[in-house]
Amino acid sequence: MRAVETCLGSGVLDRVVVSTDDPEIAQVAALAGAEVIARPSELAQDDSTSEAVLTHALLECEFSPERGVLLLVQCTSPFINPNDLARAVELVAQGSADSVFSACPDHGFLWRHGNLGFESVNHDSERRPRRQDLEPTWRETGGFYAMSLAGYERSRRRFFGRKAIVEVDRRFAIDIDEESDLELAEAMSSAWLAGNDSWPSRSDLDLLVTDFDGVHTDDRVWVDQDGREAVVVNRRDGLAVRQLQSSGLPVLMLSTETNPVVEARARKLSVECLSGSSDKASDLMTWVEAHGVALERVAFVGNDLNDLDVMSRVGWPIAVSDACPEVLASARLVTTSKGGTGVLREIFDRIVRQRS
Repeated sequence: MRAVETCLGSGVLDRVVVSTDDPEIAQVAALAGAEVIARPSELAQDDSTSEAVLTHALLECEFSPERGVLLLVQCTSPFINPNDLARAVELVAQGSADSVFSACPDHGFLWRHGNLGFESVNHDSERRPRRQDLEPTWRETGGFYAMSLAGYERSRRRFFGRKAIVEVDRRFAIDIDEESDLELAEAMSSAWLAGNDSWPSRSDLDLLVTDFDGVHTDDRVWVDQDGREAVVVNRRDGLAVRQLQSSGLPVLMLSTETNPVVEARARKLSVECLSGSSDKASDLMTWVEAHGVALERVAFVGNDLNDLDVMSRVGWPIAVSDACPEVLASARLVTTSKGGTGVLREIFDRIVRQRS
């Protein structure tokens, strides 16, 4: 599920397809929003290659080289950043590289076994430099690979032509191959949630209210020559909103914007929307009184000055990490995510998923 949600959250993929021979994995993948294809048993062996699986998937899904970029994501890398996926696809789509892979820098002193015992590889052991002065080598993390689809069709390899990397945070560059890797990943996940004790649990809340611009979006807007506006939202947030509602937590969208895109997004998510609000705090007060919800059991997610009045009234004022300084100072909690990069997904993880 993590891999599918990360792909959907990248915002750059037309289709997300999971190849598996396991019915349980297929069910989870479909629930997360992926297309699923059945992998034949001969491609589900220990020595089966990723290229063989890719080729089969391309045939099953009837992809054509004109579709542009092929992205292979390993489900055994649990901490992939969706922004890194977007960068990899961008490098190929813009023609900067033919094949791209995730890697992290390594400044370690490397040795190998030679004829006279161990010998240095990337340094002169007689005049040993400082570790930080070493020319870095780059370790392939195995997390993801992006490639020109036309180039893959010709070569049937994930590495070809002009190669490039997307540098990823080495703290999270874990590839789970054995049980000890899984234990480390679980420990890291627990450490990431160490600050969650201050976050509410699902039982502490009766309503989650979100601003739209700067929370569901990155606060930018595209305007065409006729004055029509468009924004980009994060698909991970859409899935998270549905899961929050499935947990029994109502979600309300509260925005000063009059742009139809706000109400359109609310309809897509099946959430109630108060748009065009000139007084957010007053409108929220009217709503909670009508629905019998106590303000101390309301969480509000905001980012800008017009959110301050609301934040001062609710029990759980939450700011996105790139909110204006006044909002950050007024927040009880701050997400690690910036607006438009999966804020609602993070909130779902913190108050529902990781506490179940």
